[in-house]
Amino acid sequence: MQQATALPISRRDLLIVGAASGAATAALPVHAQTPAQPPGVTVPTPMAKVTFIVNSQPRELELDTRTTLLDALREHLQLTGTKKGCDHGQCGACTVMVDGRRINSCLTLAVMHEGAQVTTVEGLGTPRNLHPLQAAFVKHDGYQCGYCTPGQICSAVGMLDEIRRGIPSHVSADLTARPLLSPDELRERMSGNICRCGAYSNIVDAITEVAAGAKA
Repeated sequence: MQQATALPISRRDLLIVGAASGAATAALPVHAQTPAQPPGVTVPTPMAKVTFIVNSQPRELELDTRTTLLDALREHLQLTGTKKGCDHGQCGACTVMVDGRRINSCLTLAVMHEGAQVTTVEGLGTPRNLHPLQAAFVKHDGYQCGYCTPGQICSAVGMLDEIRRGIPSHVSADLTARPLLSPDELRERMSGNICRCGAYSNIVDAITEVAAGAKA
């Protein structure tokens, strides 16, 4: 059996060659790395029609299929109560209700909700007829700048409905028992909504008051 012969190159030289090859590849012009598009050819924007019920009103839009539900609400329906915060599903400012469930509207495409019932903060109440949670947030000063408030209120509406339906959370001690709105439950269930002003204690007071009134 023949013995393998040693490579006539040192480890140092091998590293130098590898680094030089990588630099040469990175220096290639963009057109040399990606296939060129034929001249005069325009790729059409993928469009689709979507029809849903927004705040009890039928709405039909023709959208770029990549449009998020958040952008459809804000940019196409001018429902600017729903806020764009992080645009990554981490702050909760864009929370809306879809078919009765709270979701981050920045993380879902509008075309995925054909026929859905969508409720934004504008659909919960009006200045003359506030939703109980809207009134409680005002009473307890559950906001400072107010930017996160629409998402906080929509999330609280969805959270209280989850409690009523007996849906457990990560801190529920007994997954088979009906959950109670303890301080730990409330904080866990609202943890996806960030208040950069730090009005958390007032938000807790507002939600707790509404929850207690619902039980009465």
